Amino acid sequence: MKIHYLQHVYFEGPAYIQTWAVEQGYELTGTQLFKGEALPGVEEFDALVVMGGPMGVGDEREYPWLGEEKAFIRDCISRQKKVLGICLGAQLIADALGAKVEPMAEKEIGWFPVDWSQSVRKESGFSFLPARQMVLHWHGDRFEFPGNALPLASSEGCDSQGFLIDDHVLGLQFHLEMTKNSLTTLIGNSSRELEEANGRFIQDAEAMLKGNYFAENHQIMKQLLNRFFVD
Repeated sequence: MKIHYLQHVYFEGPAYIQTWAVEQGYELTGTQLFKGEALPGVEEFDALVVMGGPMGVGDEREYPWLGEEKAFIRDCISRQKKVLGICLGAQLIADALGAKVEPMAEKEIGWFPVDWSQSVRKESGFSFLPARQMVLHWHGDRFEFPGNALPLASSEGCDSQGFLIDDHVLGLQFHLEMTKNSLTTLIGNSSRELEEANGRFIQDAEAMLKGNYFAENHQIMKQLLNRFFVD
């Protein structure tokens, strides 16, 4: 299998997804949109991963490639390719499918629990999902669920944390792919946002880096990737 990812900033890469792909023996390629790299032909890969980033889905004036990217995502979905979106990536999928993406009343930044929905845990192959899981959040926007999406998870701060569409489109608002190194890099490049953020669902850098949930998150992410891309 050949998996291609879209990267929006240099400090939010595939992280654990790359580890998983190497373990599986899959080819992983990427487009660094922030460098102005051209999108590949849709026929050049089997599955797509859309990474996160600090921009919003409507920031096309500042990031002109967003419009082309959304059309590209829509094309991949129409061709029944497996498409996974993480954080901004999930929002871009929702937007590309006509669902609303809007600012939240309060940002979520840090380790906070999500509740996986009973409906998805009853789906074939998803019984490994726990009822509740501590995950890493870093977002100030939320998406409405696209028309025929199965809601996956929610949190106290955000009711829409993930969706699944026809077993070939998966959106996650949170970061199961994050590693200690990638979180350190993200924090190092987001100090201003952390300084300005406040609210019930904001952790400081020290608290985030002390969070020891990476192994558990990667185990769930591994099973989720196997279920979504392989099964």
